[in-house]
Amino acid sequence: MYIQRKLTEEVEIFRKIFPVVAILGPRQCGKSTLVKYLFSEKTNAIYLDLQSKEDLNKLRDPILFFNTHEDKIICLDEIQLLPELFSVLRSIIDKNRRNGRFILLGSASRDLIQKSSESLAGRIGYLALTPFLTTEVPDTDIMTLWNRGGFPESVLAENDNFSYIWRDNFIKTYVERDIPQLGFQIPALHLLRFLTLCAHNQAQTLNLSKIAGAMEMTHPTMRKYLDLLEQTYMVRSLPPFEMNIKKRLVKSPKIYVRDSGILHHLLGIKNIEMLFAHPAFGYSWEGLVVEQVLTELEVPAFFYRTEKGDEMDLVLNINGKLIAVECKASSAPGLSAGNYRAIEALSPIHTFIIAPIQGDSYLLHEGITVTGLKQALNVLKQLASGS
Repeated sequence: MYIQRKLTEEVEIFRKIFPVVAILGPRQCGKSTLVKYLFSEKTNAIYLDLQSKEDLNKLRDPILFFNTHEDKIICLDEIQLLPELFSVLRSIIDKNRRNGRFILLGSASRDLIQKSSESLAGRIGYLALTPFLTTEVPDTDIMTLWNRGGFPESVLAENDNFSYIWRDNFIKTYVERDIPQLGFQIPALHLLRFLTLCAHNQAQTLNLSKIAGAMEMTHPTMRKYLDLLEQTYMVRSLPPFEMNIKKRLVKSPKIYVRDSGILHHLLGIKNIEMLFAHPAFGYSWEGLVVEQVLTELEVPAFFYRTEKGDEMDLVLNINGKLIAVECKASSAPGLSAGNYRAIEALSPIHTFIIAPIQGDSYLLHEGITVTGLKQALNVLKQLASGS
């Protein structure tokens, strides 16, 4: 059964605008499935997996292959493994520009895939696919999605144990195979340890010097590791909100392992009962909310914190207006004194407390709404669209 992805309509729109459409995102998030679904009924579509020796052999002379199939839609999966193709694509496109001709799939960011922006400037449109959003799997219980994360094979697994085993294999393959294939000679155990330290610092302000001390490595090396994790969609850093006020604001970003299921595996959390008892319970919920909101909205986003403890988990700039979001892993959430001081300083048009509640949203105070994640996403999307 195919699950409709949010990106489907955008892919078709981009194909009408650009000769090349690149769909980037973490490995196993559903990029290949999406493309095969879109073009399954098109007899003029060719799919090549650049991890396959057979498909690679077809591209020994890429110009000849592309010219031979000039009238076809060509999808190249795992394009980061063959970045030299970008200059070839530019040459082919400039000789016969036709929009929607090439689909590129990659497990690394556009900055990490060498030469793409330079070679295909003006010819390529970039889209990002993530693991499942809660709005894409409305029949999946939010607790299951939170526990297992959004990777299709994990969240749709037969049981929690199968899901945990899948994630174990995913992480091992990521550090042992995927990163070396990108050309980075980093010991797998070092990268895994760094990723695990990121998990233990979930939703906290980043202190690379402290992590470097724990790793017994240099600060520049830790920065290199962090950049790599961000550009392969494993980690997200959230910048602080800066205001022209006299308050002393925290200036370091907050760090999140993007997928809650991967986070839980790194922390040894095997099921929802273990999650409830774990010290990272609240940080995990915050990470889930941040990832879902930022992926759905794609608006400027920050966190707010002063050295005195005034704080707000998310500050969203939606059409020039501020929306405040506080994440509370509680069935009866409230706000702290520091939250109220943050609201006073920020003056948002509205504040949402997003909690794992099943019932209807309700007003806590004027301008402050307690809501579940799915309801919050619907309201925030309406605000972003101006409706």
